[in-house]
Amino acid sequence: MTLISAGVDLCDMRRIAQALERFGDRFTQRVFTQQERAKAESRSGQARIGAYAKRWAAKEACAKALGTGFAQGVAHSQIGVHNLPSGQPTLVLTGAAAQKLAQLMPPGTVPHIVLSMTDEPPYALAQVLVSARKA
Repeated sequence: MTLISAGVDLCDMRRIAQALERFGDRFTQRVFTQQERAKAESRSGQARIGAYAKRWAAKEACAKALGTGFAQGVAHSQIGVHNLPSGQPTLVLTGAAAQKLAQLMPPGTVPHIVLSMTDEPPYALAQVLVSARKA
């Protein structure tokens, strides 16, 4: 396996709380996938804010790893945090984000993404490592 890129993001959870309070569903539906919203909304209080903040940080870290930020057609909603049956988080990319990921891969390889997220109020942190595996 060959490391292709990495990204990291630190998010102030208070900023996410303010966005949720001010914009509500307009914010969550524009930024988060249905699965991400369901996961966060199954929690309450600080755990709910933390779930959204960690996923925000993961999207930002992924956009950095792609080398695009949120440009070149890459949008927050195209980067989804999903949990494997073990509970381990991973990323599912669609649209321009998936296309950019494919462009980063050397011929004969497929992408492998490792995502790590944590929060300690008032901050949430995510790190993304993109590697290439032989197809």
